[in-house]
Amino acid sequence: MNSHHETRKDGIAAAIRMRPTLKSIAEITGLGITTVSRALKDAPDIGADTKARVRDVARELGYQPDRAGLRLRTGKTYVISLIMSLEEEVMGVTSPVVMGISEVLAGTPYQLLVLPYKKTDDPLAPVRYVLETGAADGIILSRTQPGDARVRLLLEHGLPFATHGRTTLDSVHPFHDFDNEAFAFEAVRRLAERGRRRIALVPPPPDLTYHAHLRSGFEAGLLAFGLKECSLGALTSDDCLLTIRDACQTLFARADAPDGIVSSASSSTTALVAGLDLAGRRLGADVDIVTKTPNDVLLWLRPELITIREDFRLAGRELARAVLARIDGESPETLTSLSSF
Repeated sequence: MNSHHETRKDGIAAAIRMRPTLKSIAEITGLGITTVSRALKDAPDIGADTKARVRDVARELGYQPDRAGLRLRTGKTYVISLIMSLEEEVMGVTSPVVMGISEVLAGTPYQLLVLPYKKTDDPLAPVRYVLETGAADGIILSRTQPGDARVRLLLEHGLPFATHGRTTLDSVHPFHDFDNEAFAFEAVRRLAERGRRRIALVPPPPDLTYHAHLRSGFEAGLLAFGLKECSLGALTSDDCLLTIRDACQTLFARADAPDGIVSSASSSTTALVAGLDLAGRRLGADVDIVTKTPNDVLLWLRPELITIREDFRLAGRELARAVLARIDGESPETLTSLSSF
């Protein structure tokens, strides 16, 4: 055992002195070069233990694929472009998604290029940039809409892509989504368990596909548990946090204020809690809030909140696997996934 460990250490030390290659990794792991290459590409026919062993060695060696040579030989850029709105950074989405994508791309020839945009920008502009410049071999999109024009454009041009969220287009395409319908129903159920009767929903904007999923689950929950909706008008999770805070403060000054809220984003939840405090209402006593959250930070600050986790890191991994598989020619019908809590 010790002898094998020392041999491995010597092999790694020697490989580091030179430029690490696939051959270096193959010699240290005892695997074939083709197996090493496919493991680094996260090929589905390579076992998880083998992938982990190969990636560990690649990481120790500081292996970096010769991307210039690869591009000359293959015509590929070996770049995946993540197109995300700046609003998602406010909601704490970007970092875990990037981490998840990076975990899958680690050790592969692929690098991640993040193209941010504001919701006031033309959403087609970053997609056109990639198509016109050939800047990437594949794209990951977020904030999908039912008839998303970006998806239509990519389907027309045949560039591999995956979306964080679904569309209602006839053409099947790779996606990963969170089951927002199940989340909303579960949120209403938990409020009903606590005796709440008048429930409000802070949804995403109606132009996003998951708005309809949330509304469907929310309304099904109200019907199942005999609860009443308290409308918040046009308020959405994308509104300015001050707008949400002030609307909540005004709402809870009314006699018919809700005693339960379902919040679709952790950022809007912070504003809701601030509004409650300003209105003199007690979270967990006068009103309960169920919120989606990517981590436990909100609970550290306000343990009275009822949280349901949405794993954005998992989403990043699933999206990266889907777009790489699509680049390798896998059918889009096999590259869709839905996660829950």
